[in-house]
Amino acid sequence: MGVFVLDLDQLRTFVAIAETGSFTKAADVVCKTQSAVSMQMRRLEDRVGKALFVRDGRLSRLTEDGERLLHFARRLVRLNDETLAAFDESELAGVVRLGTPDDYADRFLPEILARFSRSNPKAEVSVVCAPTPNLVKELGDGELDVAIITHVQSRGRKGVEVIRREPLLWVASARHAVDMEDPLPLALGRATCDWRKAAMEALDKVQRPSRLLYSSWNSTAVGAAVLAGLAVSVLPESALRPGMRVLCEADGFPKLPDCEIGVMRSWNKHSRVTEALVEHIISSLDNLSVPQAAE
Repeated sequence: MGVFVLDLDQLRTFVAIAETGSFTKAADVVCKTQSAVSMQMRRLEDRVGKALFVRDGRLSRLTEDGERLLHFARRLVRLNDETLAAFDESELAGVVRLGTPDDYADRFLPEILARFSRSNPKAEVSVVCAPTPNLVKELGDGELDVAIITHVQSRGRKGVEVIRREPLLWVASARHAVDMEDPLPLALGRATCDWRKAAMEALDKVQRPSRLLYSSWNSTAVGAAVLAGLAVSVLPESALRPGMRVLCEADGFPKLPDCEIGVMRSWNKHSRVTEALVEHIISSLDNLSVPQAAE
């Protein structure tokens, strides 16, 4: 029986198509002509014996088999790059532009930056704090190299590598009974916030009257409204703070979808220093502990 070997160059192109949603955009990323990209994908489909793409208007969407392959393709490409980097004795240098929502900056960045700085003392990290929709746009415009973004299940974005999932929870002050008020006062993100959309949709389904009392992109401001007993909000499990109380279905609050935390890379630029930072992001979030809320 013959041994079949996957072509890493084809896999790299495949990942670029999956992340950009377009053969044309992927061709720019991998510096190939569109016809060369199309040929590579035909050969890759022949090699795995499965159709990997379906047309969705002007975009190319992965089939179920394509989604399966994407998981392995990312791992193989990354392992190849890590292996070559291990034998490159020059230190990583340069600037990597990192985007993150402000609440993730508070919770994740101290460990990520400390680990990255120890491993790559000649590299500089430029950090931009902004809401996820803004970060996605800046990545597409080439203004960022990598971003930590958040979304909930069923609101997937092209090119997201999900690295952590955790429950999205209703929270209130442990010292107040604001959750008993009618209509329910809420403190949530701005209109495009995925957590806000999930909360409002869940309340609509159970026909629970509510009113938006506070709206802000700033997680500290939203948390302050909760801790003051002024409103109920929604937070991922790892963002719980002392003095907060989790509200469950027994309290009359519907179950929310899981929160997904992911990494997105720029479509236009890939570098060793960026990939090194991504590795530290993944490692730090994998080791993240979950704080305990009030009973």
